[in-house]
Amino acid sequence: LSQLHDLGIQILEADISTSTASDLASHFTRFETIISATGFASGPGTQLKLARAVLEAAGGVRHYLPWQFGVDYDVIGPEAARGLFREQCHVRELLRRQEKVKWTIVSTGMFTTFLFERSFGVVEGADAGSGAEVVVRALGDWENRVTVTTPEDIGKVVAELVLRYHRTGVVFTGGDTVTYRQLAEAVERKVGKGKVQREVWTLDFLRKELERDPENGIKRYRLVFAEGRGVSWEKASTVNVEWGIETTDLEGFLASKAEIVK
Repeated sequence: LSQLHDLGIQILEADISTSTASDLASHFTRFETIISATGFASGPGTQLKLARAVLEAAGGVRHYLPWQFGVDYDVIGPEAARGLFREQCHVRELLRRQEKVKWTIVSTGMFTTFLFERSFGVVEGADAGSGAEVVVRALGDWENRVTVTTPEDIGKVVAELVLRYHRTGVVFTGGDTVTYRQLAEAVERKVGKGKVQREVWTLDFLRKELERDPENGIKRYRLVFAEGRGVSWEKASTVNVEWGIETTDLEGFLASKAEIVK
């Protein structure tokens, strides 16, 4: 916090879980740009509440970047994986029905760090060090693709968007787009040839897993990425390439994060 204060940044405290949309709007009206970085941990209904608060504060707020830093929800739709992204789709509908506030949605693909999250199960054991068994799993098929962007690169792109992009719409960013086969090869180059065990979690397996545990968010995520719709795009089509913003590809990420793959 002291570093923020040194930059002249003030902290405004509000509880988005207990505040009404009108309560939040009374805070938001002081600002021209609102960026939501709340993530999904803030609970169901929060993203819609924030969007409604922004629209209520339209006299002050001119530009909104909602928490949509992920996959292409327009392609995936509201009913995929038992409605995993239903609220995200409803936020888009709400914003598209109005003209009071300009909005920019940033589709980033998967956070690169999440690809290596142990609970996600795609890469397992890579952080344990020499001698540990490393497993890389393909979601659906080895040729399925996923676009990944590091949180640091998302921050760089968002900063540029705030400074120079005030049109309404969806933009795409990406550090890399890889198949699960390419992921396994990259991990193997890091840990050593022959040290990576490969497995495929098929669509049938993942659907049965979700049927047994339908409220499990991680299993919902796995199924969405295994189905392969709206989770990847060509890096050449991204706003970071268009504007010449340097981003980190998979190999660069592995080289810079020794604690993730040892």
